[in-house]
Amino acid sequence: MKLKFSERLGLFKPKTTLSKEQMPNELRNTLWSIICDETLGKLSNHSYNNRPSDLAEFFRKQWRDFFKIPIDNLIISDGRIYPDDAYKHIRKWFFEAKWYEIYEYLEFCAEEFGQNFVDVCNPYLERELSGFRFVGLSLLEIDSSQEINEIEEALNSGMKYRSVKIHLESSLKLITDKRKPDYRNSIKESISAVESLCKIITGNEKTTLGQALNILDKQKPIPKSLKSGFKAIYGYASDNGGIRHGLLNDDVEPSLEEAKFMLVACSAFVNYLITKN
Repeated sequence: MKLKFSERLGLFKPKTTLSKEQMPNELRNTLWSIICDETLGKLSNHSYNNRPSDLAEFFRKQWRDFFKIPIDNLIISDGRIYPDDAYKHIRKWFFEAKWYEIYEYLEFCAEEFGQNFVDVCNPYLERELSGFRFVGLSLLEIDSSQEINEIEEALNSGMKYRSVKIHLESSLKLITDKRKPDYRNSIKESISAVESLCKIITGNEKTTLGQALNILDKQKPIPKSLKSGFKAIYGYASDNGGIRHGLLNDDVEPSLEEAKFMLVACSAFVNYLITKN
């Protein structure tokens, strides 16, 4: 990122990181501009056969599914919305919302507008030093672009590996829940993604991960250190806090760091096995 003139002169020290709870004006303003340009600004308010316009429908979805307030205070006539009051409501909420509510709203918009919205958001999140990036349609607290790449590559592994994708998407949603993240089950889903892939590759629905790795190793040798390392990770997931088997011990609670490591590591291993086979 290019330094500002004042930063190049040493008059001000450039910022390099933000804590996840920080939502400075520059970041909030930028995100609001993206909302205006990439959602509200891209929807038509033209109605066909008195059906709700695209803009009216988006406001209805926000009122019903995100804000959860009565939709009868929206002014919609002949399928067209008169958006001034609704727009003012969202804008007022946005500039008063807590940091995690802003990110939840971004995820809501991503669900509605898909990958194009995500592709616009991520460079600005990086520019404004946000600690979050979209991976798929969820915002993940992230340390490097390599982590994003590994997870996204695994998520885009194709219909043949659909069950793998479902487990990874579940892991991602559990870890990125801003209000009540579930790191324990996120780890479980990450491991299940690798198990699912091994079953697909070996053609054996009953094989365990350990057995599958031995089979795959005979077909196309896996470096001993990599095989041992992943078996050790699997052992951690099986034993620590009962993550894999009945969630037995609630006293040992996995952390974000552990859940994120498992998601990235399992995604990378999925990519490795798909490429190898």
